[in-house]
Amino acid sequence: MHRFYYNHNNYMNNNLDINPFVIGTYFSGEYFCDREQETSFLIKQIHNGRNVTLIADRRIGKSGLISHVFNQPEIRNTYHTIAVDLYATGSLAELVHAFSNEVYRSIKQQSSWLDKFFQVISSLRVGFKMDVITGTPSFDIGLGDIVTPEMTLEQIFSFLELADRPCVIAFDEFQQITNYPEKNIEALLRTHIQQCSKTRFIFSGSRKHLMAQMFLSPAKPFYQSTINMGLEAIPKATYMEFAKRMFVKGNKQISDQAVDQVYDLCRGITWYMQMILNELYAMTRTGTLCTAEYIDEALRNVVRVQELSYRELLASIPTRQKSLLYALSKEHGAKNITSSAFIQKHKLVSASSVQSALRGLVEKDIVMERDSIYWVYDVFLEQYITSMFNS
Repeated sequence: MHRFYYNHNNYMNNNLDINPFVIGTYFSGEYFCDREQETSFLIKQIHNGRNVTLIADRRIGKSGLISHVFNQPEIRNTYHTIAVDLYATGSLAELVHAFSNEVYRSIKQQSSWLDKFFQVISSLRVGFKMDVITGTPSFDIGLGDIVTPEMTLEQIFSFLELADRPCVIAFDEFQQITNYPEKNIEALLRTHIQQCSKTRFIFSGSRKHLMAQMFLSPAKPFYQSTINMGLEAIPKATYMEFAKRMFVKGNKQISDQAVDQVYDLCRGITWYMQMILNELYAMTRTGTLCTAEYIDEALRNVVRVQELSYRELLASIPTRQKSLLYALSKEHGAKNITSSAFIQKHKLVSASSVQSALRGLVEKDIVMERDSIYWVYDVFLEQYITSMFNS
C-alpha cells in the first residue's frame, strides 16, 4: 500500500483531462467518494490514542479509506503516517523487510530523522548506501539482509517511539501473519505494540473469520486491544451523485440508469464500480451523455484486460471446484447449493463433493457467502466465465 509519493498538484497540472475514476491509488479527497462518517471515526480514534481493527470485504475500499484519513490535514500535519501492505508476506523476515522499507520511505527526506534511523535500527546499516556521484543516500535492503528479524523488529518499534511526532502505522491484510511459519508471531507483535505509548495502529484485513479470531477471541493476544469497525458498501444514492459529479467535471454526463446498473452489477463493491466507470468515462466523448447502452462494451473491455490472469486461475483450480465455480457464475449467486435440485441442474457429482469444492473456493477467496447465498466475488471473473458459455 504505497501512498503519497508524488506531487499531486504537478500531476494534475500536467494531466488536465485526468480520468476521475481513479484505480489502485489515492489522489485526493476530490476523487474520493463519501466515507465521511468512517473518516471522522478513524480520526477520532487516532487522536484519542486508540488502536483500530478495520475488517471488511476485499476491494470495498479499506486501503483507500486509510489513505484518505492519512491525507486529512489534522492527521498529515500532526503524525507521521506509514502504511505497510502485508498481503504478499509469508514470514516474520518478510514482514520486517516490508515494514522497514515503508518506514524508511516515509522519512527519507528528513535528514535528521534519517540519521537516527540507522543509529537506532543498527541491524539495517548494511542497507545504507551513498551515491558516490550525487552524494545522496539510499536504502537497499534484501530479504537475505534480515538476519535477526526479531531484533530488527524491536529496533523499528523503538525508532517509531523516538520520532519527533507520533506515528500512525496501518498494517493492511494483517491476517497474513497467521500463515507465517514462526510460532507466537501474534504474541510477539502484541508485546511490542503494547509497549508503544506514542504510536497508533490500524489493523486492516479482508479475511473476516481470521481477523475475528485474532481480535475477538479471548484466547488470542490481541483480544480486546482495539476498537473494531467494519466497512459496508457506499450507498447507491451517494455513489450515483459522486459518479455524475465526476462526469460533469470532464464536461460529460452519465444517466442515472447507467450508474444504477453499474452499482447493481458490481454489488456496490467500490473497486469494480471504479473500473467500469473509468472505462465508461474514457468511452464517452466530451459534451455527450453516457447511457446504459455503453455498459456491455465497457464490461467486455475491462474483462478482456484480465483474460490472461483468469485463464491461468481457472487452469490452476481442480475440476470439481471449477465445476462449482461455473455453476455459481451461471446463477449469479445461489442458495442451497448442496440440494439435489442444484446438483442435478448443474451436473455436479454429489453434496459431499460440492461441500469439499466450496471449502477450497472459499479458502482461495474466490467464492463468498452472505445471508446463505454463495457467489463469485470477482465480478469480472464471473463475467468472463459466463461469456465462455455464451460465445
